[in-house]
Amino acid sequence: MTTHSPRSPRPLALIAVVLAVAGLVLLAMPHPPSTQAPADAPTAPATSPRGPSAPASANAHAADAAPASVLPPKGEGTAGDQAIQRALEASWPADLSASDERRLLAAGRDLLRADATGVGRGKWPELFPGSGPGLAPAFSTARFRIQAAVARRDHRPGRAVVHLVWAGTDRGGTYTDGRITDLYFTRTSQEGLPVWVPQPST
Repeated sequence: MTTHSPRSPRPLALIAVVLAVAGLVLLAMPHPPSTQAPADAPTAPATSPRGPSAPASANAHAADAAPASVLPPKGEGTAGDQAIQRALEASWPADLSASDERRLLAAGRDLLRADATGVGRGKWPELFPGSGPGLAPAFSTARFRIQAAVARRDHRPGRAVVHLVWAGTDRGGTYTDGRITDLYFTRTSQEGLPVWVPQPST
């Protein structure tokens, strides 16, 4: 299994939210005064770093303008995660019961960690067939971090999606935050209790 997942109508909006939060951080950073370039100096085209091209993953690197007051204090490190969490919650108001949301968030976090780092894959043998000591995970456990997550209803009956924004260091040693993954679940029942079953990526 990989972190890619079926497309939904929401990933583009989710990417826009993450990009907006990252842009706020860039806008709030102090910049040294610039000097006027000579009139005949060539002007290089503006560029921005490119993140992973996979549909379910992206780097946050540009944004729209927004009030700087929504930014966390400078130097807080993971405090930026709180801003992303607030942005997700504002973009998608809660539409599940509190108990369902708790179950889905716990399962979504565990499943993403297992997929990315290999830790806990034994809990879902049907999703990770052939996993074993010889299969190297795509990301290190050392700097893996889920920055924000929300669980919401999917547009299909009896389905839900967990939107996750996360950070990690890949096997090449590159650390990237603002990665985006959507994980889908189907509601069923076991012994009369509601259960959310993760769906394999296709």
